[in-house]
Amino acid sequence: MPFLLNSENVSRYLLKSNLCAEQELEFLQVEAGAFGKNFNLLVTLSSNCKLLVKQERHWRNGKTANEFFKEWQFHKLLRHIPELSQLSSKVSELLHFDESNSIIVYKYLLNYLDLDKFYRKEQTFPAIIATSIGRTLAVLHGATINQQKCSNFISQVQEEKSPDHFYNPAQRLERIGPEIFGSIPDDCLKFLVLYQRYESLGAAVAKLTASLHPCCVIHNDLKLDNILLYDGWEQSALQGNQLQGNLIRLIDWERCTWGDPAFDLGTILASYLRIWLDSLVAAPSIEIEESLRLAMTPLKVLRPSIVALMKAYLENFPEILKHYSDFLQRVVQFAGLALIETTRAFIDYHKYFGNRSICMLQVAKSLLCRPEQSMITIFGISESELARLNSSPA
Repeated sequence: MPFLLNSENVSRYLLKSNLCAEQELEFLQVEAGAFGKNFNLLVTLSSNCKLLVKQERHWRNGKTANEFFKEWQFHKLLRHIPELSQLSSKVSELLHFDESNSIIVYKYLLNYLDLDKFYRKEQTFPAIIATSIGRTLAVLHGATINQQKCSNFISQVQEEKSPDHFYNPAQRLERIGPEIFGSIPDDCLKFLVLYQRYESLGAAVAKLTASLHPCCVIHNDLKLDNILLYDGWEQSALQGNQLQGNLIRLIDWERCTWGDPAFDLGTILASYLRIWLDSLVAAPSIEIEESLRLAMTPLKVLRPSIVALMKAYLENFPEILKHYSDFLQRVVQFAGLALIETTRAFIDYHKYFGNRSICMLQVAKSLLCRPEQSMITIFGISESELARLNSSPA
């Protein structure tokens, strides 16, 4: 029977694990929460230091998905690969991993904000933030591309702990049987009907997922809510300190894998597009094109940040276009795949499929089936112009 962490025993656990001194427990404060699939505790010690203590959920057979093990291995990789050392200041500060109990402990980042919440609340999208994201991703992908020692390290983790490392959201849509009826409301069946109506959509998804190019270490779950923004980012930007690594932090490396760099870029692109799509004015009486045009957060407002992200990535890793000539198209297609997964997850959680979700599915279809044309819509420039960003003056 595994040890189960709770608010009462966490102090003893931290003490036993040499993560704090006994005197630091005098005014201990513990905030508990179960977010998603894991159990989290935010612990404030007397020294005013804060620790984030997480335990992975155990299944009925007593096992876990071993995602914390993968995160721990990623941090070990950062220490063992000199080319990745500069990423240490761009990721979460991991202090401790207990494999037998699936417990991981981080130093809580006090002065950082959830980037997705920041964007949606402030409705401002500074290009300098997106530039930092693009540059960080370029370092990760560029330093590990075709590096056998990195591949061996990551592959060993996958084989031992988590062989099914790439999740294809389309698989569930292709394996629909009678059991689906009754498990979701009738309105949600519209999503399945629409998805299966377009043969070109299913064919594009199948072709994309069958042509993966696993060639480097990727985050594999890079959404805006897995990025933290330093709350003094404006002052840092004015002082030119964004290169010092304190502007953003990429967190939750639990799905880190040896994978396709286009997947990471597509996932973060989809996360930006969701801000636009979540702000749509959607109703049955409004055409999809009109709904997209009337969005409370117009695409043209997000576009400078999206372009800045891609520009920074290509400037810092221009070789990617030599490795894969279709890279940019596949980035756009993976963004479409990520939007499909977003729609499916929303249905699973909320049991609802409305006009806004229909619009999102239509945008996903365009990205997957017509990536070249979609680039002009998303970036405001053509594929050839986008490819030339890496040689443009800063």
